[in-house]
Amino acid sequence: MTSGAKSGIARFFPNAGQAAEGRVKLTVQQWRIEILAGITVALALVPEAVAFAFVAGVHPLVGLYAAFLVGLITALVGGRPGMISGATGALAVVMVALVAQHGVEYLFATVVLMGILQIIAGALRWGKFIRLVPHPVMLGFVNGLAIVIFLAQLGQFKVPGSAEASGHGMSGGQWLAGGPMMLMLGLTALTMAIIWVMPRISRVVPAPLVGIVVVAAIVIGFGLDVPRVGDMASIQGGLPSFHVPLVPLTWETFEIILPYSMILAAIGLIESLLTLNLVGEMTGRRGGASQECMAQGASNVVTGFFGGMGGCAMIGQSMINVKSGARTRISGIVASLCLLAFIVWASALIELIPLAALVGVMFMVVIGTFAWNSLTILRRVPLTDAFVIILVTVVTVLEDLAVAVVVGVIVSALAYAWNNARRIHADTDTTETEKVYRIQGPLFFGSAEGFNELFDVANDPLSVTVDFADSRVVDQSALQAIEAVASKYAAEGKRLQLRHLSPDCHRLLTKAGHLVVADDSDPDYGVAVDYGVRTGILGSH
Repeated sequence: MTSGAKSGIARFFPNAGQAAEGRVKLTVQQWRIEILAGITVALALVPEAVAFAFVAGVHPLVGLYAAFLVGLITALVGGRPGMISGATGALAVVMVALVAQHGVEYLFATVVLMGILQIIAGALRWGKFIRLVPHPVMLGFVNGLAIVIFLAQLGQFKVPGSAEASGHGMSGGQWLAGGPMMLMLGLTALTMAIIWVMPRISRVVPAPLVGIVVVAAIVIGFGLDVPRVGDMASIQGGLPSFHVPLVPLTWETFEIILPYSMILAAIGLIESLLTLNLVGEMTGRRGGASQECMAQGASNVVTGFFGGMGGCAMIGQSMINVKSGARTRISGIVASLCLLAFIVWASALIELIPLAALVGVMFMVVIGTFAWNSLTILRRVPLTDAFVIILVTVVTVLEDLAVAVVVGVIVSALAYAWNNARRIHADTDTTETEKVYRIQGPLFFGSAEGFNELFDVANDPLSVTVDFADSRVVDQSALQAIEAVASKYAAEGKRLQLRHLSPDCHRLLTKAGHLVVADDSDPDYGVAVDYGVRTGILGSH
């Protein structure tokens, strides 16, 4: 997490710095923090789960059951204590086309297959590749997701029941006007003010929970006519029951659900693993990527068989939880069980909570999550990094997280390759009988052409040595470049030697049949140039 984001966290949620490395000691105070944080998260989960169910085109209980089951299982066995998972908008926007064309039963089957793919990814330990995501991409991810969370809350400022007024943000729906809009804005601001001021008065209860309770008491006590949770949809229901998706077990069904499953699995894992890294930065913990993949997969398999829409990590609710001081699995378990209790027993009470209170909490999450210092470092970092930060932010808002991260990684990788390709050069020492090229910079696909241009084959003496002490031979393009140079010298009747290859470079060239080693104690290697065999060697490498 960036220093800007950390400063926001410290201001609004002062318990966020508790318990860094190691196991958290479960004192009475920590139990209280975990339970109250879980209750706060459960309250924030309700409108989100309902809104995302509407986005996907399914019944609200499908979203609520997903929030309960995914949240519970990942809290129990996930890779990072303190993370919150549930139904998310990033997945819902992919599901809507499937539900509209094939129905909700196909969605349940897709979620099961999605979970199986995530379990496979965890078993193969693919989660470790999240470390390849550069820091500028992480900054763009944080900023983009903060903007997405903000835009999602704007749907609550629309007339209840109007088109798209259930969490779609800016698109569609009729905005509140006049007195109702001013009242909604005032209650939202009051909630934010309570969260801001409460830590200066007392830290016994998480500030977001105090904000929700106080604003809800004012609205209910004075009978204020403002949008409430119940205006979105009724959340009353029973316990989720086991249900095998009613789809034909045919190859055609598999062809329908597989593309959606792969996309959902990828989006879910990317969002979960990036959230895992952010929570790890805040709590001082590392690792757990493969375990998180397995947990997300298991939770989605179970959810698909119990009538849920699937899910992944939720950065907004995770931030609420961690910033409230929660550091163990207890808070996530409490949040899930409270959510189930809301559905089964307390729906009438929860439906009275004003949406303004929950919006205020999420707005404070936006302020604390956005990396504000990224706005100032844009002028100080390399132009490519600044471009990647902005690009990932924009693509996250306009498309989705998975696309944004992939685009950001590709652009960063291409920029890195280009910068390294320009670094290759050579210092030379020449005598009457020998010339030594001391290569500087890595030799790989991007620098292969520049490497070939370093040599003056026609005018060099009969013996030429290429010294790789300050270089590395990386890939097949590098092998091809070395052989191309060796072929040119061989055609001129000149001898080419390689010197100071690192052990891995030596193994790479030997395996491809490019080295003739006369003496293992001498760090000089001859290049084998056999026109009849060369193509086969390169092809098999």
